[in-house]
Amino acid sequence: MGLGFYIILLAQFLSALADNALLFAAIALLKTLAAPPEYVPFLQQFFVLSYIVLAPFVGAFSDSLPKGRVMFLSNIIKLLGSLAMLLGVSPLLAYGLVGLGAAAYSPAKYGILTECLPAGKLVLANSWMEALTVIAIIFGAVLGGWLLKPGLALYAHFTWVSHALTLPLLNVPRFAILIILILYIGAAIANLYIPRVMPDHALPQTNPWFLLKDFWHSFLLLWRDPLGQVSLAVTTIFWGVGSSLRLIVLVWATLQLHFSLEQATQLTAVSAIGIALGSIAAARWVRLESAIKVLPVGVAMGFAILGMLVVRDWSVAVVLLIASGAMAGFFVVPMNALLQHRGHQMMGAGHSIAVQNFNENISIIALLGIYAGVIHADSPLRRFFHAIGLEGLKGRPLVPSEASFYTSVVLLALFISSLMFWLYRRYRHVEYVD
Repeated sequence: MGLGFYIILLAQFLSALADNALLFAAIALLKTLAAPPEYVPFLQQFFVLSYIVLAPFVGAFSDSLPKGRVMFLSNIIKLLGSLAMLLGVSPLLAYGLVGLGAAAYSPAKYGILTECLPAGKLVLANSWMEALTVIAIIFGAVLGGWLLKPGLALYAHFTWVSHALTLPLLNVPRFAILIILILYIGAAIANLYIPRVMPDHALPQTNPWFLLKDFWHSFLLLWRDPLGQVSLAVTTIFWGVGSSLRLIVLVWATLQLHFSLEQATQLTAVSAIGIALGSIAAARWVRLESAIKVLPVGVAMGFAILGMLVVRDWSVAVVLLIASGAMAGFFVVPMNALLQHRGHQMMGAGHSIAVQNFNENISIIALLGIYAGVIHADSPLRRFFHAIGLEGLKGRPLVPSEASFYTSVVLLALFISSLMFWLYRRYRHVEYVD
């Protein structure tokens, strides 16, 4: 693959590690501010809103500059968002600023693969990228949980920072954010050493109206292409479901497995282990031209999610999360590679990934909004379940959050299984185009 490819992986690892640790630090910070529980999905909505608003521009931005430089500038924006959260800006607004950097970063980190590697190595390269990102998710969750651990000795040695820099009170979540800032600095430094590859799809104009029309053209081009349709639809569904499922696992861990917040954050990392294993399996056994054949695995993943309703033992929970994560990695990695390949052929990888991010994050916002609505309706749902004779464990009344947890799991499982089944039936005979 070459040294340049491994530098790209290092930069991605550090940036993704910081992103995932920051999410848990921001959730903990919301709790210290006594924010309502539905603010947790709102936090991610603020983050992904940038992907939607900036989608017409970040693809062109990524394709008009060397992508290593784009990744460097994007990490600087993430660093500024973390700093804003540390300085007392609302976690929702500050995390939204981090989302601005992430929106610009994504087309560059995937688009550079198509510029550095031939099509035959894209599934392998994506597997490396996904596996390392998953490792970053695992260690990000572990790091976030560890930094939020009450009584951490390292925290006591840093309390002087808030006095020296006249920062707001350096409570435990803000201390975690301070450490995460260092990771973003490391990622930005690694970006400077990414090989300089000149863009091959630079636009002739950069005025906003032209970029909007160009984005709309790319959007229609991908959705009208059969291979673009199926790969775009699958990745859109996957990330929408995954964003909500990540938060549901936190509820599951605290509600039914009786974990602390620190333990719950680490449990979310377990599914990431499965995704890494599924990504490795996809690299070994799935060819780009047969990517559509993996969609039935997505149907099985939906049924695996339903297992959360009955599992109350942590060891069984670990097996369930690894299995569902492996299914996810096995079918989403080939779909990502297929989308990058078709996008690079038709319009430039940066453009296609911007369209992908636009669709994925509309899905994320929609499903997180539904999840927030289910949380808000927890009391009416408990009354409804009681009226039809459904009670909690051992016949006791449903406790707060239990009804919304059951409802969310069933809705998500049915949603992903039914849509994956329909997509496979519709596109299983579509021919691969080299």
